[in-house]
Amino acid sequence: MKNTYVVLLLLIIAFCKPVKAQVRTFDVGMRFQKSVGLYYENGITGQYNLTRRWVLGAAYVTSRLGTAWGTNAIKQDNVFVSGTYKFRPAHSLQPFLRANLGYFTADYGSPIFDSLPHTSAIVSGDAGLSYAFKFPAKLNLSFGYNAITGNGTSGAGTLYPFFYQLSVTYNIAKL
Repeated sequence: MKNTYVVLLLLIIAFCKPVKAQVRTFDVGMRFQKSVGLYYENGITGQYNLTRRWVLGAAYVTSRLGTAWGTNAIKQDNVFVSGTYKFRPAHSLQPFLRANLGYFTADYGSPIFDSLPHTSAIVSGDAGLSYAFKFPAKLNLSFGYNAITGNGTSGAGTLYPFFYQLSVTYNIAKL
């Protein structure tokens, strides 16, 4: 999996050309996320480009569409909003910084675990690269850190500190 990301990143850099950055667009797509040392979580994401540099976003990712699909893995859900700052907005390859705020919940699957913490606020940040294709699609790859985690007795035990994600979005509206 790691080699795939490296090859993908090198291909993007090789074909990086300036593009005309659009202002006020709305993109929707899929987000594929992996907590380092734990689960794959997949879901949906949406982004509204306020300016060429500033983006507001929202996402829902869940292990129900990842590791927990058809298994007895813990079902966990993440809902968050984000603010992104893009560098080099006039180019195809755009480094970015993003701050996320949201809510996490885990379903441990048995009443025996009801006394364990299973919810948490999400405060995280990530940094990565976005590639804007000439057709109305974008690819985002980033590595992030959750500032609020837990060990199972104080805080949700399945909210791990490090994650990486890949998002593929398509522009559905130019406003």
